[in-house]
Amino acid sequence: MSGRTSARACPERTCVGCRERAAKDDLLRIVVAGAQCVPDRRGTLPGRGAYVHPALNCFDLAVRRRAFPRAFRVQGPLDCAELRRYVEQAAL
Repeated sequence: MSGRTSARACPERTCVGCRERAAKDDLLRIVVAGAQCVPDRRGTLPGRGAYVHPALNCFDLAVRRRAFPRAFRVQGPLDCAELRRYVEQAAL
């Protein structure tokens, strides 16, 4: 026996807000389009991605800690207004 399980392992990612690891399916992928953070609902948009729980507390933590510019390796602030609207609707 090789020690492997027959069940497929679920990939994990770290939330940039609360810094907790979670299954990739439980997190929202975010990419940068221009100078704006955009939710990647299907996970198919090109570019570097960052992950956050679709909850306002994690989103607010990420904004307060300036986690999005750091995760995307960009200089200066990013516009997260569209992302905030998406997270607010997802929380309902």
